[in-house]
Order: sequence, then C-alpha cells, then structure tokens
Amino acid sequence: MPDNQPFVSPLNPAGFFALESHTVLALDGADAVAFAQAQFASDVVALAPGHWHWSAWLTAKGRVIAVFALLRTGDTALRLVLPDHDAAELGDALRRFVFRRKVTISARTDLRVSGMFAAPAQAHGPVLAGDEESGLELDYGAPGLPRTLRLSPALLPDDPASVEAWNVADLRLGLPRLPPPQREQWTPQQLALDRLEAFSVKKGCYPGQEIVARTHFLGRAKRELLLLRVADKVDPGAQVTQSGTAIGSIVSAAGRSRRYALAVLPLEREPAPLLADGSETVTEAFVEGFAR
Repeated sequence: MPDNQPFVSPLNPAGFFALESHTVLALDGADAVAFAQAQFASDVVALAPGHWHWSAWLTAKGRVIAVFALLRTGDTALRLVLPDHDAAELGDALRRFVFRRKVTISARTDLRVSGMFAAPAQAHGPVLAGDEESGLELDYGAPGLPRTLRLSPALLPDDPASVEAWNVADLRLGLPRLPPPQREQWTPQQLALDRLEAFSVKKGCYPGQEIVARTHFLGRAKRELLLLRVADKVDPGAQVTQSGTAIGSIVSAAGRSRRYALAVLPLEREPAPLLADGSETVTEAFVEGFAR
C-alpha cells in the first residue's frame, strides 16, 4: 500500500470506528475562556466559536503535560479532545487552579470519540460542523492523509486495525502521542508544537510561558522532532544512538511491520545512521498540511 493512501480496514471499510483512548473534557461558564487562556499555551481568546485549534498544557518549567484539540463550541463553552489522558484525572488537576473563576470542569463521558479515514463532508480546516447531539466533526487530517474526528453519544464498533492505523497516522502527521512516562519531559519546541501552532509567544502569562518565549526569541532550541521508521521492538523511551553514542530517545511509537516513531534528537548531529534500540531506522518526512 503506498504511504500516501488512506488506510481502509476490511472490518470497517467506509465508516467511523471508536477511539477508546480519546476522552473529552468540558469547560463551561462565564470564565471558561479566561481560565483556559491563563492555563493553556494557545491563544484561546483568539479562537472563535465554532472553530478549533491545537493547544497544550505545560508545567511551570515549560514541559508538556498534554497536547489536545481545543474546540470552542459556544461563547462560554470549550471542549478538549484528549488523545492520551483520562479526562476526569486531567479535570481534577485543572480544578486546582480555578479559585473563584466561574467555570465548571467536567469529563464528558456521554461524548464518545470516533474516527474515519475520509475527509469530512462539512467541517474544513479549523471550522467545526454539526453538534454534540447529532455528531460534532473536525477536519483532522491533511490532503495527503484525510481523516475525520467525531464527538457524539453514539456507541461505535471496535476496530483494532483501524485504531492502530489511526495512531500511525497521528505520528506521520506530526502529532505527538504522550504515554505517561513521556509526559512532563519535553518542551513544546522539542515536540515541534510550533508546527501545529499549539502555543503562543505573544499572549499573556500561562504556566511555562517564560521558558517557551525565551527559547523562541533567543533561538536556543537545540533539539527537534523527527519521524522515523523503526523495528517492531522499539517502544517509547528507547534510546536513539549514533556512532555508538546515545543522542536522544523515542517519544511515541505505533504500528507493526511498518512501525513509526517520533524521536527528539539534536539539531546538530552526524550524517551517520540512527539506531533505535539497536536497530537501524529510516528517516521520513511529515505529511504536510496538518496544522490548524
């Protein structure tokens, strides 16, 4: 199968399949946008109702806790689509910073996340389509790898092959997936979140903002995110070596037989082959056109 063709599962050739690892967190209330603006790395105030963009929540030291799609479904309503986090746990962590703000934070267990390897009929770029009752859809792919993400109450079939292909597509599109050991380890620049426009260096303060801005304006980012094809045994946390020296590590990995990984590596390195967990790798380019 050519790499630029969408995946079609024989179990689910033309429909949506459940993405059980994805959860939805809701922020509602008069201060929902102001609260999110003060906590998240993206410019939430600039996000218009009916639109979405990438965002992240960072530690005070500028390390990424979570990367997510942030949807503004109304003037005072936000939804976080979390690929790797339990919404209730992240909601509990965020709730510690609410203080007197008028915002309610709740896990939306009634909204299930599903995906489809086709472009949406109506959603396009940052513009949402539909609603939470009938199905809220996002354009979640790129011209070379079309995908639709949907939030709805509907129960959908499990399709492990499609889910694995979805996880691979995330990496090929440059979306870092963060299993627990990889959280709070990397700066937004190291994860190439500037490519997703998931953080702002112009808005006001948020956790980690000083470190993010200093790295941006002083040009001190010394590492980059690279897409690799790796051996099936390679998992997140594996070392990447070059000429016998460890120079970086694997952040995310997905797929079998054609396994992909995202690695954080130095910008300046030798032209020698890269090994992941002792096996040679192949460097690939990201599929273009994913940023919103």
